[in-house]
This record gives sequence, C-alpha cells and structure tokens, in this order.
Amino acid sequence: MIESKENSWPILAVAGPTASGKSALGIELALRFNGEIINCDSVQVYREIEIATAKVPLEERRGVAHHLIDFVSPEVNYTAGQWARAAAEKIGEIEARGRMAIIVGGTGFYLRALRQPLFQSQKTDEPLRRRLAEIKERRGAYHLYRLLQRLDAASAAKIQARDYVRVIRALEVRLQTGASITEQRQTAIVPPSSLAARLLIIALNPPRAELYDRINHRAEFHFAAGLVCEVKQLLERGVPRATNALGAHGYRRVVEYLHDERSLESAIEQTKLDVRHYAKRQMTWFRREPVALWLDGFGDEKAVQAKAIRFVDALFEKSSGWEERETECE
Repeated sequence: MIESKENSWPILAVAGPTASGKSALGIELALRFNGEIINCDSVQVYREIEIATAKVPLEERRGVAHHLIDFVSPEVNYTAGQWARAAAEKIGEIEARGRMAIIVGGTGFYLRALRQPLFQSQKTDEPLRRRLAEIKERRGAYHLYRLLQRLDAASAAKIQARDYVRVIRALEVRLQTGASITEQRQTAIVPPSSLAARLLIIALNPPRAELYDRINHRAEFHFAAGLVCEVKQLLERGVPRATNALGAHGYRRVVEYLHDERSLESAIEQTKLDVRHYAKRQMTWFRREPVALWLDGFGDEKAVQAKAIRFVDALFEKSSGWEERETECE
C-alpha cells in the first residue's frame, strides 16, 4: 500500500488523444501502485451513452475501481466545473484509503478546471438554453456563432464556430447578465486549486498514421455494433439532440442521419474525420500543459507501460514524503 504524508505525492493523470490506449495504461499503473481511476472523459460520465464512448467493460477493468463514470443522465449538460469538484472529492476519498488517485481521460478542459477552478458563473437558464438550441436546429451552429460575434466579440474570438456548446454558454451569460463571459473570467479572482501543484500528466504520443487508422476502424466498429439504434432509442425516449451527450463525436452525426440531414455513409465518414480532428486538437492542448511526461507509442504497448512504471518508481525513490510497503489490498 502507498501512504501519503501531508498530501505530498503527485496525482497522476494519463492523457493523450482518443484511441491512444489511455485506459490500458491507467489500469496497469493502478495495478502496480495500488491505485483507483477517476474518469476524465466528458462523454463517459453519461449513462446510456455507451457504444461510441470506449468505456472499459467491467470484466476488463481487472478489479481496479473506476469513479465518475456512468453516473449522469444524458439529459443533463454536465460541466467541467462540476467534474472538477467531484474529482477533487474523489481524490480525497481515494488518498484517505491509502491509495493512489489516477485520472484517466482525454478531456483537457476537465484537467484545466481541476488545476484552476472556474469562476462561479450565472446558473443555466433552461428556457433560454432551449430557445438557443432551437435556433441552432433551425438555422445552424454558425448562425449562433455570428450572433455571439455581434454580442461578445472577445469571447467569440476564443471559441471555434463549430463548438456550439461553448457558443451557447457564452450567449447565455451575455444575455442573462449583460456582461461578457470573458470579462467575468478576467475579473474573477479564483486561486489555483490546492491540487494543482501535485498534478502530473503522463501523455501518450502515438504515431499519427497508426492513430488515425485506429480511429477509422473504431468508428466503423461502433456503427456496426449498433450505434444508430442506441441513438434512436435515446431520441425516442426524449433526450434532446442539443444536449452535450448527443453532441459528442459519433452521436452528433448519427442524430443528423436520423433527421435525414445526411446519409449513413456520410455519417460514418464524417465521424472519422471529426474524431481525427479532435485527436489533433487534443495533442495541441496537452502540449501546452506545464508539467507532462511524454511517452511515444500507445498505452496498450508493454514497452510504454514499462516506461511509465519506471518513471513513477523513480518518483517514489526520490520522494521522502511517501513510502511503499507491501500489504493486502482491501
């Protein structure tokens, strides 16, 4: 068992692009260092959103506890701030049990929110959000973006036009408060999280061509495994198409197919392209992180896993704030 003295030991975060083997590496680290995993994927938090999420099946978790997964209704627009608060609580619980907290996932904004808590913005005005979502459905995401450019140019400059979830949130804040969300963030005094100094990212850097090949094959597998039926059932039971859950990669294009906005073949090919672009953005995001160990290769490769384990072992040897001793796991 690993014991912490004065919370001096790093909190590990396994990050990298989608399909890079983060889950496999996280499980290996958890088994080696008596750890528990905290999910850091913004889609895996949702119940009933299964096929295109790459959630690790229970039988493949090898007895490692996983937290913050499958616990939010797909109707709810779960936020990075909510995740960060929940993750901080889970880290405390895990370390109180003498175990290592290992954050695993590719949602960089979640990790950023854990390091630097978000300011407490206006609560969501659900009727206003529904009206904005209806405008998006009628006139498209770019129409909302142009509206944001007129009302809040500073925020629009920091948001991609296709990122309609953030566009809608910025519009909500501007219309509710009369002030820019950017201005509010700049004036809000939010101290860094007490966990910030302990957060250490292990980032995967797989070969680009092989990563894209994995992404393409995985997208094809998801559609063959019944992704269209899954989305159809969610829509039929009333989950709005404008929710964060159904706006995720894969799900978004299936929704468009089911609304006769594109063909099935187009939905599959666009999903592949979406996810490849997303993987590229993830790499750019994590390259900007101040403290990260980069490992070339995929997380399910034994050589990569061995290198990560050696790195963490070296941290134990250098740290006087931790000690490792053998004991039975609970």
